Amino acid sequence: MSFPFSTQCRVEFADTDMAGIAHFTAILRYMEIAEHEFLRHLGLSVFMTQGTRKLSWPRVSARCDFLGPVRFEDVLRVEVGVDRITERSVTYAFLISRDGRTAAKGQMTCVCCVIDHETPTGLTAVDIPPSIADSLRAMRVPQETSREARQAPQYGR
Repeated sequence: MSFPFSTQCRVEFADTDMAGIAHFTAILRYMEIAEHEFLRHLGLSVFMTQGTRKLSWPRVSARCDFLGPVRFEDVLRVEVGVDRITERSVTYAFLISRDGRTAAKGQMTCVCCVIDHETPTGLTAVDIPPSIADSLRAMRVPQETSREARQAPQYGR
């Protein structure tokens, strides 16, 4: 697989269960950490000001397929790239590996929103600004990588 960005994280003791295996919620958090690093790499953030607008990227979907356990003190490589981008949303693809073996694959979809305290939700979905959309499009994963990341794997493979 070919992803345009990667970062590392370590499985911390607080992330594990009594067997020393990372809890599934920790894997989702590693995906979010990688997303933040990815955006910083592009000079962006999940919370940023553009002109007079404050933009945020709430998650509307997250999924993860777990292929094998990761344990306390394992160093993980978390790869991320843009799987899909629409006028208002971006879907990231993630690949999490340990020692060259895939441990998890996932996706997360985020919607570009303006923080608007006048609305009941406090957010209003807006089109992704062109400069941000261009930066994200430049970080797309190849179609074959995207397709493979979306396939439902069998545990242990």
